[in-house]
Amino acid sequence: QVLLVESGGGLVQAGDSLRLSCTASGRIFSTNAMGWFRQAPGKEREVVATMSGNGKTYYTDSVKGRFTISRDSARNAQYLQMNSLKPEDAATYYCAARTLSGTGLYTRSMSFDYWGQGTQVTVSS
Repeated sequence: QVLLVESGGGLVQAGDSLRLSCTASGRIFSTNAMGWFRQAPGKEREVVATMSGNGKTYYTDSVKGRFTISRDSARNAQYLQMNSLKPEDAATYYCAARTLSGTGLYTRSMSFDYWGQGTQVTVSS
């Protein structure tokens, strides 16, 4: 069993930065893939950024150059640094982890089997 807890969301102005954190507890290892997804009201959940067990990263086009995913294996934590935030980045952000076998770079929500409760990010224009 894995428990993921996100933090760091909030209300910011366009152009500001936020750093989301996700702390994992349970049977999670540095070789597990992790990622961040987001869901805005009335929209489907979409991938934001993911990291494979060997450190490869994926970013959706709309956040490339502005967001950075990272992890601290010693703390069982992953982070999402979000810079130059835009109103269209507003959503509930979810941390995800994959404990299933496989060492690929996963970008689909169905590839991840554990999810956090979400943290709200609001960006005012």
